[in-house]
Amino acid sequence: MSTATSSGLDTIVERMGLKTLVESCLVLEEGVASAKDIEIGMMMGAGILPGPFSRADEAGLDEMLAALERAEAEWGESYAPPTILRRLVAQGRLGKKTGQGFFPYPQPDAGDQRETVLLETRGDVGIAWLNRPPANPLSPDAVRDLISLWKEVDGKLRALVFASSNIFTFCAGADIKAFTKMTPDAEGRELVESAHEFMRGMESSSTVTIAAVNSIAFGGGCELAMACDFRIAAESATFGQPEINLGIIPGFGGTQRLPRLVGESKALEMNLVGDPVDAFEAHRVGLVNQVVPDHELLDSALLWASKLAGQAPLAAGAIKRVSHRPDLDAGLAAEGEAFGAVFGSEDAREGIGAFLGKRRPKFQGK
Repeated sequence: MSTATSSGLDTIVERMGLKTLVESCLVLEEGVASAKDIEIGMMMGAGILPGPFSRADEAGLDEMLAALERAEAEWGESYAPPTILRRLVAQGRLGKKTGQGFFPYPQPDAGDQRETVLLETRGDVGIAWLNRPPANPLSPDAVRDLISLWKEVDGKLRALVFASSNIFTFCAGADIKAFTKMTPDAEGRELVESAHEFMRGMESSSTVTIAAVNSIAFGGGCELAMACDFRIAAESATFGQPEINLGIIPGFGGTQRLPRLVGESKALEMNLVGDPVDAFEAHRVGLVNQVVPDHELLDSALLWASKLAGQAPLAAGAIKRVSHRPDLDAGLAAEGEAFGAVFGSEDAREGIGAFLGKRRPKFQGK
């Protein structure tokens, strides 16, 4: 092959790649499809591997923006950089090298990491990356890793976000094959009880938890999200409790937390029928707190985490512990006791002093 022919092929490949990115961005901007659906559609339908967004994230969105600006000058306005690409670059979301582009990328802390879940800390906020692609199943090892990670951060971080390290699944549920290898009356019961203890600990901790659900959250994945204080869902996320279809029942709190969130009737429907609900229906019934575009999910969850990390830890933990009491009188009694304890804290004096002094408080959790 001559040098001229090789150069011509390189130009064709470059033009097609850049044009694919432009058109994918325009489809995303127009709301025709989510970033994940576009990515999967281009991979499965057009055979572009990796997809245009992952490819751009890998190269660096700043580099792609510069390439499109050159292409526009040379080949015309059809190569004009899309608005969303300019916005991501302006926000410093440059792709894999910064941990966030069209998709998020884990940047775990240095040192030893657990096999199925990675810990990334950003000041007082942590991200627990579910990291067993593509399904991120809750295997016995994954449950143990989650328990171990929680013990490490409980009360030490102000907020913890649970997120997926891949675009395909948040958590597809329990690893049924792995669980069938356990004895149900000993190993199985012990694992479920330890998972219950871990999730109950999350609900009473001063560390606020947020599930950033990017895709499928079924069974144990949905139950993990429900054990968090807040759930932020991408537009392409889906939630479900399909255990009934396997002849079993939810084992990580699905029969208890789901009715507290969506009401008894809807919870019974989801648990007995087993059909999933999309992100918008989940928001309508109260299962999630906010629905955001796919490419905004992690940033939105981190905004929640940043806000919550600034709240008084003692007060946050007390509010979580006394909320949702089934009996009103018992709940009010618990609230009164907690109020008295928190009101006498250094955090309370700091908060009141900051309010009167018209400054931002600096809570220490004391």
